[in-house]
Amino acid sequence: MNQKSSTQRPRRLSARSRKVFLVTHILSAAMWIGVDVALGILVITALLTDDAQVAGSVLQALELFAIWPMFGASIVCLASGLVLGLGSKYGLFRYWWVVVEFAFNVAMSVMIVSSLRPGIGGAAEVGRQLAAGNLAVDLPVELLAPVFVAPTMLLIAAILSVFKPWGRVGGRRSTPRDVVQQPLRDGRAVRALSGV
Repeated sequence: MNQKSSTQRPRRLSARSRKVFLVTHILSAAMWIGVDVALGILVITALLTDDAQVAGSVLQALELFAIWPMFGASIVCLASGLVLGLGSKYGLFRYWWVVVEFAFNVAMSVMIVSSLRPGIGGAAEVGRQLAAGNLAVDLPVELLAPVFVAPTMLLIAAILSVFKPWGRVGGRRSTPRDVVQQPLRDGRAVRALSGV
């Protein structure tokens, strides 16, 4: 390998490609959030209603849409995020906010299949029992945890994408050139330039 190729910058996405992947990333995240919100509405409805038939129908409906559309959205979100990270100045492991978003996406995708899927399957069985008139079954209150945890993690990931906090992994200090190029936020750039 010659010196030139070893110091060559990684290939960046074209502006058009970046927009396509960014739209894909945003839409898949929006779909993921939408499925999570629908899951929450159905779980809370099942737990609060006094009508066993309604609870049974709602719990059975969870099995139809909650897992594979949510998992599909999480994988599309992960794949498009990987492409955006590797094809942009942010990289995949250069900035803490990207690392945290990546970790959230991987962890939540794994939890959908490993934890949520069995819970939804059990809830659907409870729903079938309720619909058959068996009122002695316990409602799946354990589904309340993912109803609140998943949207919270997705909200945090969205906030990280907008505000991009914490700086670079490895703590590289900003140079005056970096400070001039970044937008003025809370007067930090002015203070850094003036040495205050």
